[in-house]
Amino acid sequence: MQMDSISREYIQEYIRSNIAPSDDLLVCIEQYAGENRIPIIQPEVAKLLEVLIKGFKSLRILEVGTAIGYSAIVMARAAGKGCRVVTIEIDPDLVKRARDNIDKSGFDGNIEVIWGDAVTVINNLAEKYDLVFVDGAKGHYGEMLDSILDLMVPGGVLVCDNVLFRGMVASDSLVKRRKITIVKRMRCFLESITRHPLLDTSIVPIGDGVSISVKEGIKDE
Repeated sequence: MQMDSISREYIQEYIRSNIAPSDDLLVCIEQYAGENRIPIIQPEVAKLLEVLIKGFKSLRILEVGTAIGYSAIVMARAAGKGCRVVTIEIDPDLVKRARDNIDKSGFDGNIEVIWGDAVTVINNLAEKYDLVFVDGAKGHYGEMLDSILDLMVPGGVLVCDNVLFRGMVASDSLVKRRKITIVKRMRCFLESITRHPLLDTSIVPIGDGVSISVKEGIKDE
């Protein structure tokens, strides 16, 4: 699994020691991701998603960045059998692997994997979502924000992963030259969601940084 983290190692290890071990399917996916250098969400981020989904009773979920289906499975399990998860991935090889993993999860009837560029795909979606999880190309988070907000129900939740990007977003001293553009775009994105009139946002320093935003309004029951 993805190992980049902004937390001190001993804090990260302690947090993870208090998370129940994954089952066989998720362990296999974690091992495959590690062996093939495919980034998937870290355990503490997976647990945060589970808690948010259960707490907000999110049944309609949109994900940007499927990878090999790990987080889609985590979210579908948290939401339960009545859920619908739509997840977008641009890499056709990852799409195939994700669909294979999802078939094994028992949630293949609940999770739809869409192959395509998320910026284009989300502009063609008509459904409304209770929760949106963004874990795709970091340089495009801001570009998708308005479209994502249009797809969210009032009271819906927007969760974005990797928003502190190995600490570079928070400190110029950590920025690598080849990452300057991504860092600048992420800083603009975070400024947008923390000051947006429709969002109430918190940035949480776990994993590689997670932002949690709630859209203004009361969710219909």
